[in-house]
Amino acid sequence: MNIGKASKLSDLTVKTVRYYSNIELVKPKQSNLTGYREYSEEDVLKLKFVCKARKFNFSIEECRGLLSLYENENRSSKEVKKITLEKICEIDKKLKELKYLRNELSYLANSCDGDDRPNCPILDAFSEK
Repeated sequence: MNIGKASKLSDLTVKTVRYYSNIELVKPKQSNLTGYREYSEEDVLKLKFVCKARKFNFSIEECRGLLSLYENENRSSKEVKKITLEKICEIDKKLKELKYLRNELSYLANSCDGDDRPNCPILDAFSEK
């Protein structure tokens, strides 16, 4: 199938499908007649796989590793679980950081009168050295 159909079936943009092909996350065959890439159903499954993994915030290189495990029928689920638990730890760390930032911003917003005067504790806090 052509890139447009592969894009539609995988729920990715044509640009993203082309990028994933260029970095060899998927390796579609190239037509001898037209020179265009021809995507198989297996390529579309891999594209869907990467799309879902990216939604869980896995990096391109992490997706490459996960795809390698996915393609290896002799894989150990222990390794997949380890990667997933590491991702959960990363997410927990980011959530903690975001919660801290939210609390700080809430404090600053509550400190600001939000009136017509120029005094603004929010801007003052941002400009502190």
